[in-house]
Amino acid sequence: MSQLSTKHLLGIKQLTEQDIRTILSTAAKFKEVINRPIKKVPTLRDITIANLFFENSTRTRVSFELAQKRLSADVINFSSSSSSVKKGETLLDTVNNILAMKVDMVVMRHPSPGAPHFLAKHIDANIINAGDGTHEHPTQALLDAFSMQEKLGDLAGKKVLIAGDIMHSRVALSNIFCLRKLGAEITLCGPPTLIPQGIESLGVRIEYNIEKALAWCDVANILRIQLERQNTKYFPSLREYALTFGVNKKRVESLHKEIVIMHPGPINRGVEITSDVADSKHSIILDQVENGVAVRMAALFLLANKGIEN
Repeated sequence: MSQLSTKHLLGIKQLTEQDIRTILSTAAKFKEVINRPIKKVPTLRDITIANLFFENSTRTRVSFELAQKRLSADVINFSSSSSSVKKGETLLDTVNNILAMKVDMVVMRHPSPGAPHFLAKHIDANIINAGDGTHEHPTQALLDAFSMQEKLGDLAGKKVLIAGDIMHSRVALSNIFCLRKLGAEITLCGPPTLIPQGIESLGVRIEYNIEKALAWCDVANILRIQLERQNTKYFPSLREYALTFGVNKKRVESLHKEIVIMHPGPINRGVEITSDVADSKHSIILDQVENGVAVRMAALFLLANKGIEN
């Protein structure tokens, strides 16, 4: 049986290239499962998984929960908005209480970068990071890579544009780590105020002209403008952003070549991308959603069956 080199999925940075390829090949098998008439397998029926979401999320939480139920795991859903966290309970207290219920795995989203890494040092359960602050979102990067691979084959040498709010995006960082390990070339595009200083050290190019960036790429992964994380003004207005950096039908049609359009969601339609592009034949946004379940099934399965200690 294939194994991962790690007990947890805390970030793409901690995974080897072989780990990534193992998750993606396992996801391909699970995608076949979820497209069968009977979509459930008994693989994790003796495993209890706690979903700890200290930050609002619908898409990721539902995707994980569906993956867990497809694998026949027992699922506990925990939301900080209705918990003792509001009464001052610490993260470690909360998790210890849940572990006292004999939980085997924890899927956690938290607004503080490094929160899953902190947990991994203190508890025995397998931890999957479902997003920590503006740091990493490993399963999103894996499902993005899986979706690109389905469309384009091996990603070595493929040109991937990541455009939008790079500064506040955990998806961008995880995608950079993942795609670089798979041999892709990466260009980042967005306002200079939304591109972190020194990010070129991760082996990426910077381009401030969206037309040039689109003309260069095979795949454009468009990121949401995360206004809820922005505590200062990074550009004059949303209208100005859409005019300068938005991916619209005119820009895509002027390329005279096929490119793949992606977006991790939720979409600000008419800001970073227009509806006629998001819903076009170029778009694999809905494939990303479907593939998210298969990739998360693969990650849960591989961690639960890992059998090595570290």
